[in-house]
Amino acid sequence: MTTNGINGTNGAHANGDGHINTTPKTFVVNSPNVVYTDEEIRSKYTYRTTLCTVEGDNYVAVPKETVYDFKVDRKVPKTGLMLVGWGGNNGTTVTAGILANKHKYSWATKEGTQEANYYGSVIMGSTIKLGIDAKGKDVNVPFHNVLPMVHPNDLVIGGWDISGMPLDKAMDRAKVLQPTMKELVREEMSKMVPLPSIYYPDFIAANQENRADNVLPGSKASMEHVEQIRKDIREFKAANGLDKIIVLWTANTERYADLIDGVNDTADNLLKSIEAGHEEVSPSTIFAVACVLESTPFINGSPQNTFVPGAIELAERHGAFIGGDDFKSGQTKMKSALTDFLINAGIKLTSIASYNHLGNNDGYNLSSQKQFRSKEISKSNVVDDMVAANSVLYKEGEHPDHTVVIKYMPAVGDDKRALDEYYAEIFCGGHQTISLFNVCEDSLLASPLIIDLVVITEMMTRIQWKAAETGAAAEKDFKHFHSVLSVLSYMLKAPLTPPGTPVVNALAKQRAALTNIFRACVGLEPESDMTLEHKLF
Repeated sequence: MTTNGINGTNGAHANGDGHINTTPKTFVVNSPNVVYTDEEIRSKYTYRTTLCTVEGDNYVAVPKETVYDFKVDRKVPKTGLMLVGWGGNNGTTVTAGILANKHKYSWATKEGTQEANYYGSVIMGSTIKLGIDAKGKDVNVPFHNVLPMVHPNDLVIGGWDISGMPLDKAMDRAKVLQPTMKELVREEMSKMVPLPSIYYPDFIAANQENRADNVLPGSKASMEHVEQIRKDIREFKAANGLDKIIVLWTANTERYADLIDGVNDTADNLLKSIEAGHEEVSPSTIFAVACVLESTPFINGSPQNTFVPGAIELAERHGAFIGGDDFKSGQTKMKSALTDFLINAGIKLTSIASYNHLGNNDGYNLSSQKQFRSKEISKSNVVDDMVAANSVLYKEGEHPDHTVVIKYMPAVGDDKRALDEYYAEIFCGGHQTISLFNVCEDSLLASPLIIDLVVITEMMTRIQWKAAETGAAAEKDFKHFHSVLSVLSYMLKAPLTPPGTPVVNALAKQRAALTNIFRACVGLEPESDMTLEHKLF
């Protein structure tokens, strides 16, 4: 039998106590609805939902079934990762971390020996429930073995930065990693130098000007910039013998671009605006357009509105994958989990006050009001869907008070401080106050998210679907998921969704969607957690 795992083996390994653990890490689905070949996994999956209509004073709920065929390409491609902002805190940290894992480095710290790991990555550091064994106990497998995903150790990394500093020196400038770890990767990173990037001074804080020594000529949008980025992607792909490239923006937060009819509202207007050098076309949108035209997936890890309507339409037109916005690493991840818990527990959350201070270059850039406003917007909308889902607690239009403050404090460096107060109404006029103090090592939390976003995005390029042939309306040909990869929502503060579709911020729902889509690709039902086998006997 063929397995779903990358290497196709179960691979016994040693536990920390020296004993051999022979628990299988890969699996095969034994079902008439699943077919394995050397090239593909094909599955037939019944998607069950409930359609609700209103009749009089009642909802009428009608169970609905749709049968889909999924096809997964099992060949794991040689994949490149090109980072915009490669020389920043996140870019240098994720590069050093991947190198350390690839070479299985360990280094001395004041707590003892530290080994390289992928903690903080949902793909590399977590498991999913596969099912139960004959005794009714849960069987869990590593998430990265559910489908044949690229391993982060195998990523070939490059990118752009407005600073031309080699990555070994940029890593020192970031002040994130342990000195003993940095020495292990220093020689390799000294040979890594970012490509010149795009710099439009109006879009990032003026305090970033001193770093901008590695920029393409021109300070406003142009097709020359688009074509240069496309050329960089092609040359990096050819030079490294790559099958695919994923581009990810981890550069500075930009100000919001104004949405203007005739400028960025449609794909054609956006392309004309780039040709005309319009001042409301941002560097990140230029990168997005270049990637779309180059059929290269592009992910935005910052909060600005990179994907203006014209950029989304262009991606749809070309069938190119895009995803965003803004890494969800510390305070917001806690907020989306805790808010979901409180409201689902019937506790009426009435206010959230969130305060942050940090001292890295991200904080320095966000000390400018226009750039802070982008971050404020992405952080402020994360509870909307959870509030809207509970009409018992909240009347139509009612919403908790919510404020977000970010301050630049150089002394704390990358160790961001996040303080939150949640104030809620409880039984019969009572109140509950929850205060959190969260020290987030910002780049060490964001780097695994970069890995997850890249690995999942690459995997989605190898998944296709069609409606099963059950009637005249069935789809005849396989096709990819929608260009806007909302499946990435678990890693992002302000998830981008296909136009006209709802935004889901509840953390548990986001994780369930990701898990169950991957399960569907191997013909497995969603895990219901009913555990009737432990209740009906």
